[in-house]
Amino acid sequence: MKGTNLGEFQEIVLLSVLILDEQAYGLKIQKEISQRLKRSLSRGALHAALSRLEEKGYLESRVGGATAERGGRRKRFYSLTQSGKIALTQAKELREEMWSLAPKFSI
Repeated sequence: MKGTNLGEFQEIVLLSVLILDEQAYGLKIQKEISQRLKRSLSRGALHAALSRLEEKGYLESRVGGATAERGGRRKRFYSLTQSGKIALTQAKELREEMWSLAPKFSI
């Protein structure tokens, strides 16, 4: 597994999965991120990030049951692994440490 340093978008995807908990599937994650970032997000970009995070061992997925509302298609639900939780915690701690060292400024 590669280093635990997360890019900003990867961190946002992991946080969205954490926030959505049992409802973390593609469309819901996409809507959560778009709402928080106040910009559109393509499905392709999201699914590429989800795949990479799963390959790194930060996410795991399971396929839910087929539903009539989705034309018989199944949803893929995501959840954080222990490694994903550790990576998020380390990213948070690094940001907090750096902010604590930065001089105060005003906008």
